[in-house]
Amino acid sequence: MKTPFVFGKTVSGDAFTDREKETEKLVSNFKYGVNTFIMSPRRWGKTSLVKKAKAIAEGDDLKIVYVDVHQCRCADDFCERYASAVLTQTSNKMEEWFDNAKAFLSRLSFGVDASADMSGEMSFKLQFKQKENSMEDLLQLPEKIAKKKNIRVMVCIDEFQQIGKFQDSLRFQTQLRSIWQHHEMASYCLFGSKMHMMESLFDDTSKPFYKFGDIIYLQRIPVEYWVKYITEKFRADDKYITDKQAEWIVGKVDGNSSYVQQLSWYVFQRTERVVSDDILTDALNELIDQCRDVFESKTENLTAYQMNFLRAVADGVHTGFSSANIIESYKLNSSANIAIIRKSLIDKELILEENKEIKLSDPIMGIWIQKEY
Repeated sequence: MKTPFVFGKTVSGDAFTDREKETEKLVSNFKYGVNTFIMSPRRWGKTSLVKKAKAIAEGDDLKIVYVDVHQCRCADDFCERYASAVLTQTSNKMEEWFDNAKAFLSRLSFGVDASADMSGEMSFKLQFKQKENSMEDLLQLPEKIAKKKNIRVMVCIDEFQQIGKFQDSLRFQTQLRSIWQHHEMASYCLFGSKMHMMESLFDDTSKPFYKFGDIIYLQRIPVEYWVKYITEKFRADDKYITDKQAEWIVGKVDGNSSYVQQLSWYVFQRTERVVSDDILTDALNELIDQCRDVFESKTENLTAYQMNFLRAVADGVHTGFSSANIIESYKLNSSANIAIIRKSLIDKELILEENKEIKLSDPIMGIWIQKEY
């Protein structure tokens, strides 16, 4: 039986709600070859949005490549994974894969690691030996394949902020920009889960990727969409949840898409026919318990001042941290200290700035903090 609520992985089909405008814009950017950055906090559905747009836009004259570089620890790792994905997802059969690898990577000494998944579908990964100009050959691959096949290629790179951790990162960013900006048939969609790091790559005038392409800022899915989505899912299984209860679910997780799905699922599981307030409370407690170990790990090395700042945000303080009342109430020491605390917590991805307000990156952490502290 198919679960009515999907979390912990990308969503598709009727599990994907709203995002009509963003989808339409991204599909258009894909079709016209517009370089695109997608920005939003974690778990707001960036990957699901990209995969939905890919399914709509892709055709015989447009190949859309998806590659996740989260596990890459250096520029060589990035280029191997990037080139392997481009070769695999622009080829219709194994022979074409090898032909393209030999034709466009002839200057490289490389091996191929082939494996099959549970369905029997084959995947191939390049393992190349570093040679002079080898990295440039790999980064030129989408453009060369696109010109050979007379098609457009859009390369979608998930967790792109990972390149900010590479040794000599700025040099690698400069190399990427210098090559990609000259591509005519290949374009790029770059996105990732760490918004602060992504902003540092694209919004900083001193960085190579500044003004490289169109930026799509994902906003929260409106509450009314979620209410309709949740109540319809319950109704389809002969269960009943009120609009007010559905709004409560959305409000408790601050509209975080993944958490809306997860908390809705916990409520759904507990409900035989009609949702009660006790069911809502028990489901929320289960969600907090699921996250407890992660929250403890993220906060165990924080200073007392940093934890006090998080307590203030969890209590609903989003502005005015330098006021004497807030400093005294939450023992933040001084206004000068607040600036240091704020920067450190943003760097740790524990808080974010949204519409000039400070919020917790994880809304469930806020509830956990209120319960524990």
